[in-house]
Amino acid sequence: MHDHTSEDAATIWMADGNCRNYPPAAFFPSDGVGVDRARKICATCAVTATCLEYALHNRIEHGVWGGCSERERRRILKRRRGLSVVSAD
Repeated sequence: MHDHTSEDAATIWMADGNCRNYPPAAFFPSDGVGVDRARKICATCAVTATCLEYALHNRIEHGVWGGCSERERRRILKRRRGLSVVSAD
């Protein structure tokens, strides 16, 4: 039997996300207009920061998570890698 307890705890915050009131397709847009719509939904969400950290930690490549597009998340990760290199000196 597989224990899902830690897996469930890692995603319990999802139940509080604004995204639960929209179809998943709204967060996997094919254009900039769709990204802007998804960002507006995320802008008033209580778990935006947690959502973004989840996507960054799990290296989720597609969709809008925590109000950030794929490209924005790549930039955040790149900046963080740069900071960790600098702080290691």
